[in-house]
Amino acid sequence: MPHMIVEHSAELLASHDMQKLAQAMADAAVATGIFPLAGTRVRMHPVTICAVADGHPDNRFVAIIMRIGAGRDLPTQKRAGQAVFDVVCDTFAQEIERGYMAISLDIEVNNPELSLKKNGLVVRLKKET
Repeated sequence: MPHMIVEHSAELLASHDMQKLAQAMADAAVATGIFPLAGTRVRMHPVTICAVADGHPDNRFVAIIMRIGAGRDLPTQKRAGQAVFDVVCDTFAQEIERGYMAISLDIEVNNPELSLKKNGLVVRLKKET
C-alpha cells in the first residue's frame, strides 16, 4: 500500500498527461519513506458522466481515495496524504486559479484482518535490487 483510486473529469485526458500524473503520485508516495515501492498502486478512472458544482461546462475535478495499511499514526498519515495532494495541486494550479477545478484526497485505513494480499512484485523487486 498505498493504493490510490483516482476519479477525474474525462476532459483532463485532452489537456494533461494523466499517466505522468499517476507516476508522479506514486513517486511522491514512495519518496515519503512511508510506503514500499512494491505495494504502491495508482489507478486512474476518467469519468464521462458527472455533475460538478454549478454545472458549468469548464468545471473539472480530481477525487482521490488513498487506501493505506493500518499502524501509522495520524501525523504520518497526514504527511503521506499531503505529499500526494501537493503533486496533484501543482499539476492543476492554473485550473484551480481560474476557478474551474476541485481536488480532494481522502485517506482510508485498511483493517489488517480484512485486507487480503498476495504480491509477487515484492519478490521480483527484491531480486532486481
